[in-house]
Formats: sequence, C-alpha cells, structure tokens
Amino acid sequence: MAALPDTAAEGAGKTMMDAWDYKGRPAVRASSGGWSSAAMILGVELNERLTTLGIAVNLVTYLTATMHLGSAASANAVTNFLGTSFLLCLLGGFVADTYLGRYLTISIFTAVQAAGMTILTISTAAPGLRPPACADPTGASSSCVPSNGTQLGVLYLGLYLTALGTGGLKSSVSGFGSDQFDESDAGERSRMARFFSWFFFFISIGSLFAVTVLVYVQDKFGRRWGYGICVAAILVGLVVFLAGTTMYRFKKLVGSPLTQIAAVTAAAWRNRALPLPSDPAKLSDVDVNGKQRLPHTKQCRFLERAAIVEPSSKWAACTLTDVEEVKQVVRMLPTWATTIPFWTVYAQMTTFSVSQAQVMDRRLGASFVIPAGSLTVFLVGSILLTVPVYDRLIVPLARRFTANAHGLSPLQRIFVGLLLSILAMVAAALTERSRLAAGAATPSVFLLAPQFFLVGAGEAFTYIGQLDFFLRECPKGMKTMSTGLFLSTLALGFFFSTALVSVVHTVTTSGGRQPWLADNLDEGRLYNFYWLLAAISAVNLLAFVVVAKGYVYKEKRLADAGIQLADDDLVVHA
Repeated sequence: MAALPDTAAEGAGKTMMDAWDYKGRPAVRASSGGWSSAAMILGVELNERLTTLGIAVNLVTYLTATMHLGSAASANAVTNFLGTSFLLCLLGGFVADTYLGRYLTISIFTAVQAAGMTILTISTAAPGLRPPACADPTGASSSCVPSNGTQLGVLYLGLYLTALGTGGLKSSVSGFGSDQFDESDAGERSRMARFFSWFFFFISIGSLFAVTVLVYVQDKFGRRWGYGICVAAILVGLVVFLAGTTMYRFKKLVGSPLTQIAAVTAAAWRNRALPLPSDPAKLSDVDVNGKQRLPHTKQCRFLERAAIVEPSSKWAACTLTDVEEVKQVVRMLPTWATTIPFWTVYAQMTTFSVSQAQVMDRRLGASFVIPAGSLTVFLVGSILLTVPVYDRLIVPLARRFTANAHGLSPLQRIFVGLLLSILAMVAAALTERSRLAAGAATPSVFLLAPQFFLVGAGEAFTYIGQLDFFLRECPKGMKTMSTGLFLSTLALGFFFSTALVSVVHTVTTSGGRQPWLADNLDEGRLYNFYWLLAAISAVNLLAFVVVAKGYVYKEKRLADAGIQLADDDLVVHA
C-alpha cells in the first residue's frame, strides 16, 4: 500500500480528511466505505464465530470419546483454547495499531485461521492421528488406548493456530468495519450505530449455525466434514473480504495505547526519587496531540512523576493528559477484575454441561438424537430473546425509577449478569443432583435448559454492559484498547476455569477419595463443583457491588470539572 499523505487533497466536500483509499489517496466519500464495504467485513466475523464456537461447544466430546482424555483434561483443553483465542486479541490489536493496520491484520490472520482449521481437519480425518477405538463400547478406561504425543501434538497445533488467527482478526474486524463510516457526518454516524447492531446480529447467527447445523454435521457425518465446512467458509469469506479492497477506507496508524501505558509507567519509575510539585500546573501538559484534556485527579499520584520536567534529562516528559489517561485505565481495573468470574461460569456451558448432556436422554421423537453440543442452542436463544426483552420491557421500567434515559447503566447491567450466573450454577447443581438420584431412569436432557438459559441471559447483560462500560470509560486516546480490555476478561475467565478444574481435581482425588470431576460422571460429584462456582460467584458479586458503588463515571467527572464531552465520545467505538 502506498504511503499515506499528510494532508487531504482539495475538494473537501468529496474527499475525507482522515481516510484514504488502497492507493494512499484521500478517500472519496461517494465511492468508498459505507454499507457495501461493511457487509464484506461482517462476513469475516460470521465465519470467525462459526469456527470458534463450532470447535468449542463440541470439542469436549471428541477429546473424551475419540482421543481418550479424562473429563478434567478435556474441559481444560477447551477452556485453554478459548482463553488463548481471546487473549491473543491483545496481540492482534497491538500489531494492527502499531505495524500492519487493520486491513492487513485481518487478511493475514484469517489465512492463519484457515491454516489451523485445515490441520485440525486433517487431524480428525487421518486414522493414524487418533487412537484406535476402545475395545469396550462403554468406554471403560482399561480398554482404551490413550492418545500419543504425535496425535495430540497435531491436534493442538491445529487448535492453537486457529486460536492465533481468531485472536488476530477478531481484534480488528469491528474496528475496520467502523472505519467505513465517517463520524463527522451525521448520516454516516447513524449508520455506524446500526453497523454495531448488525455486527452483534452476525455474531449471533454464526453462533446459532455453529451449535445446530455444524454440530449435527460433526456428530452425524464426522468431524472432518464439520471442520472442512469451516475451512471452506473461512476461505470464501477471505476472498470476499479481499474483493472489497478497492472500496475500503483506510485510517492512519495511531500506535498502540499499550505503548503509552508502558511509557508513563517507565517514566514514573525513572523519576520515582523526584518530589512531586504541589501545583499540578507545573507538570508537563503542553502538547496533547488533539486529545481531550482530562481534569487532574488525586488518585495514583505516583504516576504523575512521569510528567515532571527535568531540563537535564535526556528523556522527554510525558504530558499530564497522558498520565490522566493511564490513571483512568487503572480506575477501571477493579471493575475489569470482578467481571472475570462470569466467564468462568460461562466456560462450564461448553465443558461439563456438554458432558452432562452426553449421559442424559437426548432422544427427540422416535429416531432423532440431539447432539450433546447442540444444547448450547438454549444459550444462544436466550441471548437473542433477552436483548429485545430488555429493550422493550426493562428499559421503559428502568426509566421510571432511574435518571438514566437508556435504562440500566453499564454497571447495573453487569450486576444483573453476575447475579444470573449465580442462579445458573445453583440450577446446574440441583439438576446434577436430580440426575444422579434418578439412577437407571435416565432423565431428559431438557432438564439442563435452565442453566443454559440463565447463563445466556447473563451473557446478554454482562457482555453488552462490559462493552458499553469499556467503550465509554476508556480515554479517547485509548479507544482501540477498550475491546482488548473487554475480551481479556473472557480469556482470563477461561484460564481461571482451567486452574480451578486442575486444583479441584487434584485435591478431590488425593488420599483415594471419590473425585468430584470423575471421567464417569455417575461416579463423581460434579454438583459440588457447581456449588463451589456459585459460592465464588456470590463472593465476587459482593466485591463488584463495593467497586461499583465507589466508581464515578467519566462523564460525571468531566461535568464536575466543567469539561464538555466531545460528540464522538458519545458514539460507540470499536
């Protein structure tokens, strides 16, 4: 791509000041961007969701039944895969903001994802890359040959290449889609808001297709066909995405906000021995590079040492605005931390809840058997149902009792989601006790529906509440990091699930005791694990309430300081 010009060409009414075409020329508004470009980008996200969820919701059954891993090890493999996918969004965002730009990042990492899925397809198709079937049809561990290092190595290579591709492209898809709309134009700003609604819709459609059609194909015709469909979908999506190259609007690289955080932290540490001036006006704040000035705050004053001007120093001082932006991120961290346990609960819907479904009556009618992984359709359906119910019922009610015209505030929405996650684990524990008490009378798999519905409704509240919180509260100069902060809570939630499962399995199997997470669920006490998650979630909810009560929204702090929010701060950013 040609070098981006420093100034826009003449004809400001037809060309854009901050966007360029694929040749590096100022983008022409009439022939670039808009819905035609955004639609080609949305297809990439649909395929990403189809692939990631298509793997995750049914992977535990493949690892236990075909690869002969234990229940705990299989659950951890799934949560590690999901956690890595979301954690790599931070890497993808850094690469996009600092080196490649969003377009090249999406293109390269989509190709990486396709390569990972191709290896995964080969792993499930080649007989030599999976162990022989168990001699005992019931799957007794003594009759099963465990997977060897080569078989697991190829499988994990495919999984983690897919995770790398997912993390890279997911970090940039929503941002590049929003780049196709001009925020300075009222009409395009309105269309941008609708773009994010369609973005969420495409995610939901991809999820729905993954947990129904794709899981059915995997169970009925074989994994190689299900994963092969994903490879074909990814490649088609990549071709369509590349076909829109001449129509896209490109934005100049702005650098990663992680660099700013590192610079402020390093400068504060370097100046740790210097005294802070009593008057903040004596700190450096000359050039804010078009950023919105933030009012001086008294928290985290250690960081203000980064803005101390030392004439004899060879290092340039950070500005006070840079410091206040980093302070704002620090203020958000307690909220960030207390949303992590929700995603640990969510992780159980793709691991142990699927294992429960495997040993329950999944018959629907005389001949059709519901795939265990397809129970996640209740979770997706609950999300799709909760969003309109919130807009049509909860928002009007909330307006009567709160001053918020939009209904619940972001932190209130997160509170509801965390509360629903506790109820979900209570329902899951009670269902598992009921299943074990039924003995030989195998209960219907539909008894699992409440826990899926509750987690799905909780996700609708938590996901949107988190997204709203991070997008609104992140400083304007760090908007690109808001998505990474949000997605990192998902990653850490999945990793915390891995750690918790490992600890519980180790502790409950020591001394010859009956394990909670046995390979045969009928011999375990999975309900105790669910009770433990309910207790952890309840303690976390109390911590969240304390954090939320003490948090002051950025809008209020700026208003108290007499600073008006810029118009583009009121628009959802990616």
